[in-house]
Amino acid sequence: MSTVDRANPRLVDQRTATVDSAALAARLGRWSQGDGTLSAQLSSRIRALVDTGELRPGDRLPAERALAAAVAVSRGTVVAAYADLAERGAVERRQGSGTRIAGTAVSQSGRAARGEALFSALPNSIDLLRTVPQIPELGVRLIREHQPDLALALLPETDPAGLPMLRDLIAGLYTAEGAPTTSEQILVTHGAQQAISLVIHALIEPGDVVLAEEVTWPGVTDTVRLRGGVVHGIPMGEDGLDVVALEVAMARMRPALVALNPHHQNPTGTRLPAAARRRVAELAAEYGVPVIEDRVVAGIAFDGVVPPPLAAERPDAPVIVVESVSKWVWAGLRIGWLRADPVLVRRLRGARQLADQSTSVPAQLLAIDLLAHANELRREVARTHQARLDLLLALLAEHLPDWTFTPPRGGLSLWTRMPAGSADALARVAAVHGVSVAGSGEFAASPSPDDHIRIPFTAPDEVLTEGIRRLGAAWAEYRATL
Repeated sequence: MSTVDRANPRLVDQRTATVDSAALAARLGRWSQGDGTLSAQLSSRIRALVDTGELRPGDRLPAERALAAAVAVSRGTVVAAYADLAERGAVERRQGSGTRIAGTAVSQSGRAARGEALFSALPNSIDLLRTVPQIPELGVRLIREHQPDLALALLPETDPAGLPMLRDLIAGLYTAEGAPTTSEQILVTHGAQQAISLVIHALIEPGDVVLAEEVTWPGVTDTVRLRGGVVHGIPMGEDGLDVVALEVAMARMRPALVALNPHHQNPTGTRLPAAARRRVAELAAEYGVPVIEDRVVAGIAFDGVVPPPLAAERPDAPVIVVESVSKWVWAGLRIGWLRADPVLVRRLRGARQLADQSTSVPAQLLAIDLLAHANELRREVARTHQARLDLLLALLAEHLPDWTFTPPRGGLSLWTRMPAGSADALARVAAVHGVSVAGSGEFAASPSPDDHIRIPFTAPDEVLTEGIRRLGAAWAEYRATL
């Protein structure tokens, strides 16, 4: 039986649009550990599932007795919760058709795709939305000196999996990191996002569960939801993912896929410790659940510590490693790749051929030159952006002294916590002040506190300086309204 076939029983029966009571109880989590009556807490948690898109317009909630038995409360508690949902317009109750999610329900962010907001800086506004690093001087020199092999560049067609020379080079890099790899395990793509999308489209069916960090890159969550899958966020601590919570979720929810960004995680900047990385690989092997490991910024380490890929921890674990050159050479060079089992690579190769045939040959040839200097390029980018982070910390001390954060040991952004108020509301005020920022809602895989702002430190010094000055002015104005 394949990994996907053993996925978690679906929350919603696609034929009848009926929500399974046991599956709903699992999604509700520890819903009763809070303030207020049990019925109010149950109502609030169901609304949260509507906000994140896990429950959709038209879905029929379980019968009152069935849900009461599944969550171990009285039928009266469920009746009161459904009544509260109906009063708030979240559900519709009709004789003979049960209780259904209202057709007017919208996502918490009011958008189908949260990641779209990261590419929506206003005209004449300073963009502190995206993590687009400066091209390192070595990268500029290599690009200028590049002389493509015309015999290859003028090929009438190419392998959808990528040029053999490039695949061999990438495989060699993984082997050197402790994960023996052959070229048959490599698929070259137009950036890491395409690699992630290919995997999700291949492995996820409507209703399947995908586990991810509770805040993560929206390119993962948006793609899963477009496939009709359900994203469940796993809690995080100071060192990143809570591996114990991950194991509990894998045992209870039987996910089809786990998507993680364990090295300089986007947006939190956390780095998963060695023991936790090992445990993630063990869980993938034990449960037979594929894990996408996003390593796009793993090599940008300020202290020089670059953990090996999860694939090196347990060779029999179904780990799919995703990387690209965009964060440590040139964002405009859309070259990424994935490392996976050869059987899956062949499957994705066919899907890739249907999507866009293959990756640009001239771009792949340039990538060969750049990958030959990968370690030097990553170190230069790390040095540049460590200095940029130091500047950001000084600016925050001056303009936003009451904000809190943990400086990352690598990566390209700082995850900052506001002392009060809503990050989404502050972002709207900041836009008026001429600076675009993204708050917690753009990265939330599951309902989470709306109190963090991600600040990339990739802009030139003078732009970053002015951007933080404007953000400080916006915060002063917004704080006065609290």
